[in-house]
Amino acid sequence: MNESLPPCPECASPYAYEMGALLVCPECGHEWAAGATSDVGEPGPRVIKDAVGNVLADGDTVTVVKDLKIKGSSGVIKVGTKVRGIRLIDGVGDHDIDCKVDGVGPMQLKSSVVKKV
Repeated sequence: MNESLPPCPECASPYAYEMGALLVCPECGHEWAAGATSDVGEPGPRVIKDAVGNVLADGDTVTVVKDLKIKGSSGVIKVGTKVRGIRLIDGVGDHDIDCKVDGVGPMQLKSSVVKKV
């Protein structure tokens, strides 16, 4: 049925199907252009951007752009809290920043809730 279609570049599922100009994976929901499958074996370096589009790097200082409830606690990280010396990781879900927040401790944050200083 889809012997000519490549597997999903995210989860390697063989069940990809065409939907218009895109290929879609029914298992993970990833969508990609049909012509963009030539470099599936070797992806480029991952670029992580903050909430306003600035490229982040290890060791950067960022500020939190919205109040964040701390899971499992009644505490909150307030807007404007400065986080120094971040480390970029492939975390759980969208969490791609590993850091230590003053007064809270070590945690992982999403790059979409911080802004580079």
